[in-house]
Amino acid sequence: MTEAISIDIWSDIACPWCYIGKRNLEKGLEAVASDDDAPQVNITFHSFELSPDTPVDFDGDEIDFLSGHKGMPREQVEQMLANVTGVAENAGLAYRFDLLQHTNTVKAHELLHFAKEQGVQHEMEERLMSAYFTEGKHVGRIDDLVELAVEVGLNPDDTRDALVSSRHLADVRQDQAQAQAYGIQGVPFFVIDGQYGISGAQPPAAFENVLRDLWAKRGEAEPETEAEAAAV
Repeated sequence: MTEAISIDIWSDIACPWCYIGKRNLEKGLEAVASDDDAPQVNITFHSFELSPDTPVDFDGDEIDFLSGHKGMPREQVEQMLANVTGVAENAGLAYRFDLLQHTNTVKAHELLHFAKEQGVQHEMEERLMSAYFTEGKHVGRIDDLVELAVEVGLNPDDTRDALVSSRHLADVRQDQAQAQAYGIQGVPFFVIDGQYGISGAQPPAAFENVLRDLWAKRGEAEPETEAEAAAV
């Protein structure tokens, strides 16, 4: 059986382009799923903190944060948010920056590693991004994170214990160290099969092309591998 293509995604749940990139990848996967020989993939999300110095409870809205953090005039920030909101809408996402509660995301990343351990990382990633960008929910406090975790089927007591103990903080740091080793400076960043890097929220077609190309190469390599095995 042909080995599945690995897709490792470095992202932050507080990154608007990461949610868009996630949707575009999903659309690309939907497109290739109808192929006669559809590519098989394994997707893993990895931690990347865009603003690790952000307080858990930030006093202000998203415009206040970006104005202070990036030193941009409020009018420019408003235009930037309007632009990304439009791009998100084209991807099928209804961003609500007027509701968004900016926060530190390290605990959310710890939760994603706990969810991975429990086999529901993809569901948790989606729930966190949706809560943050479209529902205005707080994703930095343990109580709020436990509530979201329960929604994807995680045990509340086990989840709380994992977050209070910071059991998965080392996993978050390991992801960040790997990102540094790869030279990743911005997200989303997709590493395909450990050898191809795709930076940014690329359109679905970009993912379709890479996946089809890699899967075709796997198919071409199989007969040679089988022949070598028979010769041995």
